[in-house]
Amino acid sequence: MIGNQSPQLIGEDPSWLEAQEHVSRLAPLDRPCLIIGERGTGKELIGERMHFLSRRWDGPFVKVNCAALSEQLLDSELFGHERGAFTGATERRLGRFELANGGTLFLDEIATASMQVQEKLLRVVEYGEFQRLGGEKVLSTDVRVVAATNVDLPSKAAQGDFRADLLDRLAFDVVTLPPLRARPADISLLADFFARRMAREMAEDFPGFSPSAIAAMEAHDWPGNVRELRNFSQRITYRAIAEHSVDPVQFDVSALDPFDSPWRPSADLSGTPPVAPKTAPTAIAPPTPVLDIAFEEQVRLFETSLIDTALATHEGHQGKAAKALDLSYHQFRGLLKKYGYGKAATKSKPEKSGPIRSL
Repeated sequence: MIGNQSPQLIGEDPSWLEAQEHVSRLAPLDRPCLIIGERGTGKELIGERMHFLSRRWDGPFVKVNCAALSEQLLDSELFGHERGAFTGATERRLGRFELANGGTLFLDEIATASMQVQEKLLRVVEYGEFQRLGGEKVLSTDVRVVAATNVDLPSKAAQGDFRADLLDRLAFDVVTLPPLRARPADISLLADFFARRMAREMAEDFPGFSPSAIAAMEAHDWPGNVRELRNFSQRITYRAIAEHSVDPVQFDVSALDPFDSPWRPSADLSGTPPVAPKTAPTAIAPPTPVLDIAFEEQVRLFETSLIDTALATHEGHQGKAAKALDLSYHQFRGLLKKYGYGKAATKSKPEKSGPIRSL
């Protein structure tokens, strides 16, 4: 349940205002309805608005996420159960339809409800009657049902995955919410609202977004819609504030995916520990040719720089250094001898204070 206050809805885009106007016209009618929209488009907020603009505004607004419960638990959650109805049912429990009496019941993710639960929903939506799980007495309730989903229910009904008769009863009218990509005029408005909320939470001032950040946010397609934009705008805001930056907040591509990391677990979920990404070997730029130095001397300088780098990288290990240079061990040893490394080039780690040749 929630308090008796209307939710704050942010947006000025015509498509969003049209959806709100649809809700305002539908809310006073005491009929069931459906709210359709992608994830993160604000279906629950619209459900709350539907309730507070209705004649039931001073009654309870009860929410149930159908996807979060198993079939038996959803049955018990919606309709209640009698003592002994199942293992662990030690006492009678009132269901959400009883708790929402005189108000609105918001059923989120309605498409995930089982056929058995849908059958019971059909009766209570049509006649206002139901029975508790494990009970025989027929109970009555006065509830307006507002259901929401992010899937195409007519298609599911055609495939036999959703009861067509329940769909007929729920779909007195359908409010379809626009995705955020269809509301470009609202992106900067929403981002600013969420960022300022984060700054207040951190007891800091919000310096605003840079023009390039706003342009980048407006160009992004936001598959997670408003919820994704909220997380992103607050993520880059708290990071900027934590760095004590007073400049306008910049767009940070790395903040779009908080899971992005070289140590991210593999998608196969096998539990295999992640390995560090392979990095390309460091390329050593050849020295700039100097015409007044002999050719052989410049070749010597370049080859010894390759040897020094390989030995330093592999802590004096000649075998690994040779492999890094794509040389056989004997070829590498020949170069060491050629340039006077001699017996000093060993596997031991070089002293920090001396050059690589003093190994």
